Amino acid sequence: MERLQKILAQAGVASRRKCEELILAGKVQVNEETVTTLGAKADPAVDVISVNGRVIRGESKLYLMLHKPKGVITSASDPQGRKIVSDYLPGIKERVYPVGRLDYDTEGLLLLTNDGEFANLLTHPSHHVPKTYWATVKGVPHGTSLEKLKQGILLEDGMTAPAEVEYHDVNTEKNQATITITIYEGRNRQVRRMFDAINHPVILLRRVRFGELGLHGLARGKFRHLTPREVQDLRSAAVKTHKIQK
Repeated sequence: MERLQKILAQAGVASRRKCEELILAGKVQVNEETVTTLGAKADPAVDVISVNGRVIRGESKLYLMLHKPKGVITSASDPQGRKIVSDYLPGIKERVYPVGRLDYDTEGLLLLTNDGEFANLLTHPSHHVPKTYWATVKGVPHGTSLEKLKQGILLEDGMTAPAEVEYHDVNTEKNQATITITIYEGRNRQVRRMFDAINHPVILLRRVRFGELGLHGLARGKFRHLTPREVQDLRSAAVKTHKIQK
């Protein structure tokens, strides 16, 4: 038995909050009886659940990895008419949503799913699943500057957790360096703000790994389904880091 709004959200009806509004408005029926209580539960394998008379069929769970291009919105829609991640998912009819976010100017590995429990497991602050980026920055940071990032650096919303940082490439002609950085948090524009704090602004940012899952040659703008083993490995990584933090 699961809460009705959770069942509706996982079936792709709408966001969980919107589904709660549908229930309160008396638009949801379970076995032909209208339900208006948010705490109501149902069994999607047994009960007939409908919204405005339309029977809801449970969706199969999808787990996707997209190589998000720069200049794409991690959102279901954009009032400015910019490209959104669903534009890069041809053939996917189910309503999937991003696991965390990549900002407009950041490219790389983005997970999408219609499994709310899976998404919450990977993004909950207590789980600290590592995310690795390649950050091309202005100038070549000294080792002492990178050491500050390794130890944790003070941002306007508090100290960051220690990061793993190392040189990936140095271009002396352009006076640029590409740094590999692994973080264990998910603050807004965190990597960019960390490099701003050591006076080496980010020129290009690409996420290359989420947990142990890497891009592995996936072309920019393309997606693929995760294997069952990859899904399980991500779940295990979240549970493992949660236990370590305790």
